[in-house]
Amino acid sequence: MMQNLSEIEADAALMQEVARGSASASRIVADQYLDGSYRLAMRILGEASLAEDMAQEAFLRLWKQAPDWQAKAQIKTWLHRVTHNLCIDYLRKQSRYSDGELPDVEDPGPDVHQLREQRQLSDKVAEAMQKLPARQRVAISLVHFEECGNIEAADIMDISVDALESLLARGRRKLKELLLPVRRLMDGEMG
Repeated sequence: MMQNLSEIEADAALMQEVARGSASASRIVADQYLDGSYRLAMRILGEASLAEDMAQEAFLRLWKQAPDWQAKAQIKTWLHRVTHNLCIDYLRKQSRYSDGELPDVEDPGPDVHQLREQRQLSDKVAEAMQKLPARQRVAISLVHFEECGNIEAADIMDISVDALESLLARGRRKLKELLLPVRRLMDGEMG
């Protein structure tokens, strides 16, 4: 159906071990999913310390949920949804959800040795992402950066697949428009 049943069952078994207090199972969950939760929060909020707080809060909720975990969703899907909701709630409280004017994103990646041009391009994409409305930014982040399928991303955002695809289309158009000057500059430098 929506997700691979064996992955859901494997995650349920892992969560049973977490509920029993298994340190190794807890480490496995953190190793596999903490970075993705942080990256999603970072793309939505644009601030490293806030993203860390949201990822930690999402994991606290995951640990609390462990004894009652049911084989209905993958850990990744559940955690992304909780992270998404925490971030959107934060933005709503800050009255920043719909204005699209969030601070520039500092690069959370460990790629210190990237070429300067790649870093500049990455910064321009991150800057352009922050200019998108929050829901478009979330949709693009889930599908393109977190590699969720459309069905999974729609489920995380609690919207229909058609609504997700509409957000993706509008977000991609806006990104293309925002990044056009960068592309022209790159073509000019290369050509």
